[in-house]
Amino acid sequence: MAKIRDYNAELKALEERARTLKARRIEQLGSLVASTGGDTLDLEILAGVLLEAVASKDNEAKEAWRAKGAAFFQRRRRKGAETARGDSSDGTTDRHSNPSSVGTSSE
Repeated sequence: MAKIRDYNAELKALEERARTLKARRIEQLGSLVASTGGDTLDLEILAGVLLEAVASKDNEAKEAWRAKGAAFFQRRRRKGAETARGDSSDGTTDRHSNPSSVGTSSE
């Protein structure tokens, strides 16, 4: 006889997983805003910039933004690797550099 599946328990587990992923995504977005310096902007300005980017139909501008963002993450990865090895160019450590937690969502 086949084992009876508990669909309610499976659904509950999936909902919990979705909540966890959403919370992680929100945390990563907050870290991204802070690491780019966006936390120094007024909330209204930051919201306006993001709304403009989302509504933009200018593919050239979007590609330029994408390239700039990719370069930002590359610099953070290199800086994080240098700091982990202890050979930061200025001899200091960047305690805010954690590229593994910002923008690496695979969900």
